[in-house]
Amino acid sequence: MPVRDMSVMCAVCSGRRARPNLNLLLLLILLLGPHTVEGVWPLPQAITSSTERYPLTPQAFCFSYGRRSAARPGCSVLDAASERYFSLIFPDYTYANDVLRLSENKPFTVEISVDHDDCDSYPMENSSEKYNLSVSAGRASLNAETVWGAVRGLETFSQLVYQDDFGSFRGILLDTSRHYLPVKTILKSLDAMAYNKFNVFHWHIVDDPSFPYQSHTFPDLSSKGAFHPMTHIYTQSDVRRVISYARLRGIRVLPEFDSPGHTKSWGKGQSDLLTPCYKGGIPSGTFGPVNPALPSTYQFMERLFKEVSAVFPDSYIHLGGDEVDLSCWRSNPYVRAFMQKMGFGVDFAKLEAFYMEKVVNITSFFNKTSIVWQDVFDYHERRSSLSVVEVWKEGCYLCEVRRVAKAGLRVILASPWYLDQPGPTHNWARYYTVWPLAFKGTEEQKSLVIGGEVCMWGEYVDATNLAPRLWPRASAAAERLWSNEKQTSSVDKAFPRLQDFRCILLRRGIQAEPLYVGHCKHEYHSV
Repeated sequence: MPVRDMSVMCAVCSGRRARPNLNLLLLLILLLGPHTVEGVWPLPQAITSSTERYPLTPQAFCFSYGRRSAARPGCSVLDAASERYFSLIFPDYTYANDVLRLSENKPFTVEISVDHDDCDSYPMENSSEKYNLSVSAGRASLNAETVWGAVRGLETFSQLVYQDDFGSFRGILLDTSRHYLPVKTILKSLDAMAYNKFNVFHWHIVDDPSFPYQSHTFPDLSSKGAFHPMTHIYTQSDVRRVISYARLRGIRVLPEFDSPGHTKSWGKGQSDLLTPCYKGGIPSGTFGPVNPALPSTYQFMERLFKEVSAVFPDSYIHLGGDEVDLSCWRSNPYVRAFMQKMGFGVDFAKLEAFYMEKVVNITSFFNKTSIVWQDVFDYHERRSSLSVVEVWKEGCYLCEVRRVAKAGLRVILASPWYLDQPGPTHNWARYYTVWPLAFKGTEEQKSLVIGGEVCMWGEYVDATNLAPRLWPRASAAAERLWSNEKQTSSVDKAFPRLQDFRCILLRRGIQAEPLYVGHCKHEYHSV
């Protein structure tokens, strides 16, 4: 998408005027207190309220850079964001390529200043998302440490919000193996994520059913492992497009290549990778997890992750490690002999740990921080070699969070926010009331909880029902991960705000399902 200078966002500055649309007027409303702020999601950490109202018209509205801003015109992230948010703030406004007619009104200016010129970088795990937004007559001032904080501030401005000062891992997992999601569906999901201030797209790109990632190093993985070798794959160009689109919205793209289990599709394009299963002392013709006993396995993984590390710029990579079916390993005499040679006896947990240790070391060599599912933490005795553990199992999730943090490892919480299963729409209330830090532990241990994640697995989800199943339920998790927990502890007070925010999502083209009886002023017209 061509990037234009911020000044074109104002008809006065750009030399273009609107087609007649005299009734278009947006009021920026600063209401009296947090309990009256409706349609604001996630709720900010701190609010300075006012009863003032300032009229905005597209013919007299500009984004600009502050004098002392490290980022200047030509900053790809902020130039694209200003264009995007102008369209969101004034959705009915259209331009005409005729003679300029200056507005008599003095332009309302949103002045953006950032401390660091990180316009050409990617959002990372330590990127600051702090910003301060103040609004007064005729102008708004948005100050941030980085362009990523400024992007969050623009979303806040577009929702009529005021100020925030928080940042963490706030992810959404999409599964593109069990059902292929078209690129345009992923891009639409990234838009919705930005509206909710999510900052990590966890791309569970491959799994047992299909391998849609097109590898240049191992092209047979997708040509033989995808649902279709041409229509149901993600080319390198597709991946770059997703990463670029996400970057401009301050969203990291974190790939997951789960192994040694969940790899049946891998074996279709890579011989001798999976473990042959035995029955009655002879091969049964079926295959199990990745074979951890062969040197060729690790040579393959090194070449694959070398490519993946180059394609995906984020410093994190998810290595999976969950739900490994041990029965095939148990049946294979060569695997059992390898275990005896290594001194593992019949302890298959040690074999799992051995495999994951090797893969973690491979990705570390490529300067990637590995994330693993909590299964790896459970069976891995040398936990010091792990970095980040994602808690996903049902039960006492706070107990699991505490165990991981007590071991000195970083934690991502996912188990309360599995949204793939259908259910009553009011489920959002349960997702909303999660308290990730409500465990007994030191402040140092609690600081290791780096965030949380909404998981949308693909067994029953494809492009036809992804958006309504995800939104606005995922918005509840977004607020819990972004906002002050004490200010957002009331489901009753959250409900009207979430209702209004759902209408904002509809207005922006996101097919968010209804929360209860009612209507939006602007219903979704494309259904």
